[in-house]
Amino acid sequence: MFEYKHIDSAGKGIDLPVGKVVCVGRNYLLHIKELDNEVPNVPLLFIKPSTALSPLINPIVLPVNLGPCHNELEVAVLIKTSLCQASIHQVESAIWGVGLGLDLTLRDVQNTLKKQGHPWERAKAFDYSCPMSQFVSQNEIKKLSNIDFSLSVNNEIRQHGNSQDMLFNILELVVDISHAFTLLPGDIVMTGTPKGVAALLVDDQLTIELSGHFSVSTYVK
Repeated sequence: MFEYKHIDSAGKGIDLPVGKVVCVGRNYLLHIKELDNEVPNVPLLFIKPSTALSPLINPIVLPVNLGPCHNELEVAVLIKTSLCQASIHQVESAIWGVGLGLDLTLRDVQNTLKKQGHPWERAKAFDYSCPMSQFVSQNEIKKLSNIDFSLSVNNEIRQHGNSQDMLFNILELVVDISHAFTLLPGDIVMTGTPKGVAALLVDDQLTIELSGHFSVSTYVK
């Protein structure tokens, strides 16, 4: 329905293929507490396929008859070169830039899967489950350890986070992922969500902001 491609802060296409999205769960302590989950000892990873991606500026389409679909706003990192068992230095050189993405989550479906000890993909990896913003070049980001971002729903702040509050920082996450499996050019790493997850409803108006860089408005269709 919505053709996705990586775009820069000027709205121009980035010359990288569209790949997988590697997501990190439970990376903000207050979010872990709000869902009454255990704190992980190592990053908790799952994958969304490329078909999960859609442009954030387009309307957000929720699955029908599958229960509440929650917002999870996250800092997204676009990878420009292959990474396999990488070092911190290699990761620093492999990041094209930073954006924001929504990890849309079918919460009832996820809770059922968790109780059964099953993987989460039915709750996390459905088509268009990862609306994605433009990407700001890494050269324009002063510190990966101090990225401020927020989600407003119907003009009220629902999520506000800063990368300094991550349990595992961005560079550590990408290093860890590269030691689990190879990251390829065009892959995206989603770095976890702060507290404030809640159900989205049809006609909700959303504003997503990367402080000092961009603000994107969209709505739920």
